[in-house]
Amino acid sequence: MWVVAVNRNRVQGSKEFVAEFRVPFSFSFFSLCFSVCFSLLLVLFDKQSYRHRRSSDSFSSWFMSSKERPTLGGTRIKTRKRNIAAPLDPAAFSDAVVQIYLDNAGDLELIAKSIESSDLNFSRYGDTFFEVVFIGCRTQPGTTKPDEGERHPYSIIECEPKREVILPSVIYIQKILRRRPFLIKNLENVMRKFLQSLELFEENERKKLAIFTALAFSQKLSGLPPETVFQPLLKDNLVAKGLVLSFMTDFFKEYLIDNSLDDLISILKRGKVEDNLLDIFPPAKRSNESFSEHFTKEGLVSLVEYNEKKMFEVKLKEMKSALTTQITEEADISEVIETVKLQVRDAKLPDIEVVRVLWDILMDAVQWSGKNQQQNANSALRQVKTWSELLNTFCTTGKLELELMYKVQMQCYEDAKLMKLFPEIVRSLYEADVLAEDTILHWFRKGTNTKGRQNFIKALEPFVKWLEEAEEEE
Repeated sequence: MWVVAVNRNRVQGSKEFVAEFRVPFSFSFFSLCFSVCFSLLLVLFDKQSYRHRRSSDSFSSWFMSSKERPTLGGTRIKTRKRNIAAPLDPAAFSDAVVQIYLDNAGDLELIAKSIESSDLNFSRYGDTFFEVVFIGCRTQPGTTKPDEGERHPYSIIECEPKREVILPSVIYIQKILRRRPFLIKNLENVMRKFLQSLELFEENERKKLAIFTALAFSQKLSGLPPETVFQPLLKDNLVAKGLVLSFMTDFFKEYLIDNSLDDLISILKRGKVEDNLLDIFPPAKRSNESFSEHFTKEGLVSLVEYNEKKMFEVKLKEMKSALTTQITEEADISEVIETVKLQVRDAKLPDIEVVRVLWDILMDAVQWSGKNQQQNANSALRQVKTWSELLNTFCTTGKLELELMYKVQMQCYEDAKLMKLFPEIVRSLYEADVLAEDTILHWFRKGTNTKGRQNFIKALEPFVKWLEEAEEEE
């Protein structure tokens, strides 16, 4: 079947019929169906191929991830940006801080406000900042000498060595530290450097540093622990030249104006120098006599008394240790007596203290047997009898004998296992000629120690009555 298409076109007003033969209808329909089916096959084939590639890629990616992932050529690898450190420029920072001082004519209130509002890098140049505060400019590395650059005349070193002049600087630094607490470490660094280099300062400048340090502790300035101050000072060359002694003397005198001796001792303990105050003296003058002479001359009598008490306690402890060892090892009594005499002479111990120590040592060396009263009594009386010659050697006066009775009374009052032994101990001491009859009677009639006195008088009454009867018979 053929299809004839007739087109009617009007050309110049005339009608022309043009016959146009086309492909048979059945052939055209078949080709259309074929093209549609072929297109669908291509689409299905592409989908299957895509799924296959995807599953293959996932498998290969899983397989490769267990080993090593390949990198595709030509891809851009992202790298982390690195911070480029700016070069140090402490000179520019120092000049900027100096300019703040100059612009405010040394008014610390205005300077503190200007520093607070500035954008200077204090976290990086903290040491330089405190150098400017103390010296007036930055110092040369490793020294206390001023470096090149601007300098201001309002520093601590340039002011007068008076507490009322230096105190505002302490308060000013306290304000800075409260607003920028990270500067505390920098203050420690600068103070340590200055104190280790005291020999590079003039005498007047060292005195200003001592006054500042005393006021800093008195005002409880943050960031200045005692060990930071005292430990760097104990350098052999500084001590030998007497610089440490001079610095510490000025420090003691200034600090004790507003604070007590106990406060000073507390700071010395925290600075770990309380037990070795003699170490601040040059080796040639390192003695208790030199200590007393120097600080008495400087008007620090309370410190001298404290040191004497401290030395007394040390010597007493040494004496107790030596005697305890000898008595425990049951050394010859003559040897023990010589040891006591030597310790008393070297430490200049008072006689009353010697009697007290001897009794404490003897009783501490007794082998007590728990709650067995009879065994405890026998042990105590045996100890008194064994070492009676030692007690008799140092109880040379009625006053010392009475002190020994008071010591026995106190121990029997405080120690429950000795409560009932008081009359027996007194009688044993009397029989060993350690206590005289007059001493016992004086204690019985006029004793001043009230601790357990009534009970002890009642317990001792039969023995006193016997003494009185013996006295009447004589």
